[in-house]
Amino acid sequence: MRRVALIYNPASGQRPERRAAAIAEVVAVLRDAGVEVKAIATESPASAGRQAQEAARHGYDTILACGGDGTAHEALQSLVGGFAALGVIPMGTANALAADLGLPASPVKAVKMLLTATPMRVSVGRIFYRDSEGSSRSRYFIVAAGIGADALFMSRLDPKLKQRFGYALYVVEAFRLWVTYTYPMFAARFQERGGHAPRVEEVSQILAVRIGNFGGAVRKLAPGAAITNPNLHVIALETRSRLRYLRFMISVLLRRPAYSGLVELVDCESLECFALEGSTERLLVEADGELLGTLPVRIEVVPQALTLLIPQKTLDNRKK
Repeated sequence: MRRVALIYNPASGQRPERRAAAIAEVVAVLRDAGVEVKAIATESPASAGRQAQEAARHGYDTILACGGDGTAHEALQSLVGGFAALGVIPMGTANALAADLGLPASPVKAVKMLLTATPMRVSVGRIFYRDSEGSSRSRYFIVAAGIGADALFMSRLDPKLKQRFGYALYVVEAFRLWVTYTYPMFAARFQERGGHAPRVEEVSQILAVRIGNFGGAVRKLAPGAAITNPNLHVIALETRSRLRYLRFMISVLLRRPAYSGLVELVDCESLECFALEGSTERLLVEADGELLGTLPVRIEVVPQALTLLIPQKTLDNRKK
């Protein structure tokens, strides 16, 4: 990297004074390494993509997204298909992408690792959905995309409470959702790898995963998933049972996710999700933790679409 645009979310993760100090330290590390750097604060929750695009157009070869997965998600939208590389510095509440890349929680330590990281072309997910006005839209994603309980969960997370309570808010909201949600069913059509004919199942939750390690309490949610793979590992819950959901989540927290019977892990090229005939349920859709819209949905993979900075240590560990 020679010219870096450091895009940070002033409302993400840490308290303002700590965040400002961390940004200043990251800028100092880059300048000490001879890198030209410009720090750019996001103007709104959806401005990071436009600002990343402008930076790339002005010759910045690397975009560092400083924040949580939402900041990386927004920057991603304008970098797919281009040549500028995306790097992430964890400064948010949820930092699943940074965890998967093996980056430490310290922003300074993370940027030092990125200075020697390998720019690698990777595939990304793409989700087509309906927005709040009923129009067809699409977004790229790099961590995961979900329909059902997890999207409703994301919709309930107040940004100010996230900043105040951090990860504890996730735990409280997850328990509240488990107690109150009715887990309505919808249809999912899977196009599995290997050329098999598509099959349709009734499900209450879909999560299309692109990374292997979510960090925190979840970690290895979908065994076999990897950001370097050209496919989707899809978690499908074919049940409305709260007890079955709880048993699955306990197995995940124990780092032994139990896939059998009504809980499947499907290796997919693509999938479609749509409402059951006669259903009036409004089922929400999310990608990378960002609430998007509703069904119907199509999810696929865009091959070799993004240049991502991956630490050399992480690449070496995955070869073992």
